[in-house]
Amino acid sequence: MRAVVARQYGGPEVLRVAEVPRPRCGPGEVLVRALAAGVNPVDAECRGGKAKDWFGEGPHTWGWDVSGVVVQAGEGVHDLRPGDEVFGMPRFPAQARAYAEYVSAPAAELARKPRTVRHATAAALPLSGLTAAQTLDRVGVRAGDRVLVNGAAGGVGHLVVQLAKARGATVVAVARAANHDFLRGLGADEVVDYTSADVVRVVGEVDAVVDCVGRDDLVAAVRPGGVHARVPDAAGGATELEDVAGRSGVRVVRHVVAPDGPGLAALAEQVDRGGLVVDVGSALPLEDVVAAHELVDRGISRGKLVLTMV
Repeated sequence: MRAVVARQYGGPEVLRVAEVPRPRCGPGEVLVRALAAGVNPVDAECRGGKAKDWFGEGPHTWGWDVSGVVVQAGEGVHDLRPGDEVFGMPRFPAQARAYAEYVSAPAAELARKPRTVRHATAAALPLSGLTAAQTLDRVGVRAGDRVLVNGAAGGVGHLVVQLAKARGATVVAVARAANHDFLRGLGADEVVDYTSADVVRVVGEVDAVVDCVGRDDLVAAVRPGGVHARVPDAAGGATELEDVAGRSGVRVVRHVVAPDGPGLAALAEQVDRGGLVVDVGSALPLEDVVAAHELVDRGISRGKLVLTMV
C-alpha cells in the first residue's frame, strides 16, 4: 500500500509517499481501507520532533484521523463488518498511522461514518470533535453560561462554538473579521476581532474560556469560580497560567483527547441531523502531504485540512 513515511524528524520535506506492507488486523481490530485522513497541528508537531522521546527514532507514519471502509474484521469483532463505512481517531496518543491507504484500528475506537457527509468531511471530525466535546465536558459548560472561544474559526474552535451553543451557552467567538459571518452562521452570539480589539476589555466577564490558540492573558476575562481551558499544549505541565488563575479563583483545564467510539457516534448523529457543521478548508491528495504540512505550519485560519487517498 501507499503510505507517508518520515525517516527522520524535521520540516514538511521529510515526508515521503512510499510503498509499505499493509498492517495486520488483530483480535478486536478492523482493517480499514482509508479514503481520507485529517491533518492536525499535533501531526506537524510530532513530525518536527516535539514528542521524540515518546515515539523514538522511527521511521514513522503520522496521522490519527481516518475515514474509510472496513475490509476485514478481527476475532471478537461483532459490531462492524466488511463494507461498513467508519471513521475515528484510533490509538491516540500511540501511533495510528493514518496517512496510508490501509489502517488497522481497535473496533471500539471507531464509529459508523455520518451518512450525510463525504469521507473527506468525516475525516476532519474525530480528533477536533472529540477534543471539543471532551473539553466542554471537563469545563462543565451548561445552559446559561457565557463562553469565550478563542481561535473560534479553526479546526477545534468552530466545533466548540457549535457544541457549546447546543448546550445552551451564550458563545463569544474570537477570530479575524473575515470569519465573523461564518461564525454567526454557526450560532455565535457575539464576535470579536482580536486584531483590532482589546479582547478582555471588549468581552467583559465570562464563565469560561476555551482557548484554541494559546493566549493565557484571556484568563483575565474569567469570573472567579470560572474555568480557563487551554487546548494547545494540553499535555504540558503547570505554567504561569495556573498561578495567575489560582490567584483569581479560576480553575484551569488541560485535557488530552482520548479515543471514544460512543463519543464519535454522538458527533455523527449531530452531523446527520444538521446540528453540527464540519468545515473543510482544503482537501489535498496524499501525494501533496508536504504542501499540506506547509499549510499547517503557516497556520490555518479556518476549518480543517484533509488528505484524500483516491
